[in-house]
Amino acid sequence: MGHEAKREGSTIGSRAVQLTFLLALLALWYLSTTRWGVSPLLLPHPANVYVNFVDILRSGEFINDLRVTLTELAVALALSTTSGVMLGYLVSRSRYLIDVFEPLFAGSYSIPMILFLPLYVLFFGLGPSSKIALGATISFFPIVLCSMAGFGHVEQSYVLVARSMGATNYQLFRHVLLPAARPLIFTGVRMGFTVALLSIIGGETIASLAGLGRRIVQLAEGMEMARMFAYIVLVVIIVAVLNFVVSVIEARGNRF
Repeated sequence: MGHEAKREGSTIGSRAVQLTFLLALLALWYLSTTRWGVSPLLLPHPANVYVNFVDILRSGEFINDLRVTLTELAVALALSTTSGVMLGYLVSRSRYLIDVFEPLFAGSYSIPMILFLPLYVLFFGLGPSSKIALGATISFFPIVLCSMAGFGHVEQSYVLVARSMGATNYQLFRHVLLPAARPLIFTGVRMGFTVALLSIIGGETIASLAGLGRRIVQLAEGMEMARMFAYIVLVVIIVAVLNFVVSVIEARGNRF
């Protein structure tokens, strides 16, 4: 009981710190635009941003751009998760393959893949395909690395017992290896989700025909700063909600 109360108190304290940080940020924003003479072309007044934010929600003008961005994210994550988990499983079956591929994947993950966006645009065009390819490539590496670690560190006694009971390769994968590796796989998927979302929105700001990132760039080019900031706030809220959903899915998945 004491442990639960202590954990609840710690959660409340964390939320209080987060709320204080947001309020301090809003206060600095307000003072910058009203007392410290920051140009509205650089930083619009919070009230103007709020008015535009409400108008964006009421008009629903963001829905099409949101649909494009979320579709790109979903397809990219589906591709990277499927290929990353399967390749991680295949590589983890051999110590030699792990020693060969793990440094290669880890080294590739450290490369800023956004640099290759012009090549993706050249091959796939300005439409969603280039952002899907970019997001799938970037999110593939944390997923395959975590999958390799998960499948590669399963207790061999579990494998031996399953084999002694006549388990086939599929049964071994489905009932022994996958459940044991699931926590690390979920961690990799969560990491892949984050980098895929960031890369897709970033790619939309650089070369795209639609999407939330493209909308923000269009507003910046038209000097509609208050509306641009409203869209930035909208994107931040959407990202926070999606991260929360993914964290909940990860927590529930690890219980089974």
